[in-house]
Amino acid sequence: MNISHIIWDWNGTLLDDTQACVNSINVLLGKRGVPFIDVSRYRDVFGFPVVDFYRRIQFPLESENWDLVAREFHDVFLADTTFQLQTGTLHALEHIRALGVEQSVLSASEQTILDQMLMKYRIRDYFSHVCGVDNLYGASKIAMGQKLVERFQHPKASIVMVGDTLHDVEVAEALGISCVLIAQGHQSRERLDQAGVPVFADLNSFCRSL
Repeated sequence: MNISHIIWDWNGTLLDDTQACVNSINVLLGKRGVPFIDVSRYRDVFGFPVVDFYRRIQFPLESENWDLVAREFHDVFLADTTFQLQTGTLHALEHIRALGVEQSVLSASEQTILDQMLMKYRIRDYFSHVCGVDNLYGASKIAMGQKLVERFQHPKASIVMVGDTLHDVEVAEALGISCVLIAQGHQSRERLDQAGVPVFADLNSFCRSL
């Protein structure tokens, strides 16, 4: 692969937070008397925009304020103690840096939260650009991605999006760049295999392909 720039997704790709998301959504479901979900079910139904995922798990949105629900989720999520970097994240970032490939982050996470997490894990310096969104809604990152790519000096044919969901494929297609997926995040391998792009089991196997 002739790559000059990698755009990383954050949640589920570099950050192992699937269990934390399941834990958090179950707190919200439990308060409302809705049955819990497990990781397998979560990976089978999660997607963007996140509000549609809530509908699929029978969250009573018709009687809720979506802004307050989003804030409640993030309060619980940020207090969770289970999330950490994916196995292989530091190796991947260092390996790609050694190859002379520039790296950025494009995330549907709110910008301040994203910045704080990158600093917490001491990996901010690997990235030339870090782009999050200005809300907690988990809608789409296509618009931010378009602005990000406009700032690059790289031909689009040499830019690759690396993510863990079908939305990352949608983003890459909208930006006119390539995409690969890592099957250890928020969506199941079975779903990702239907996207028509390369799918790797983990970050280490992706790095071996470079």
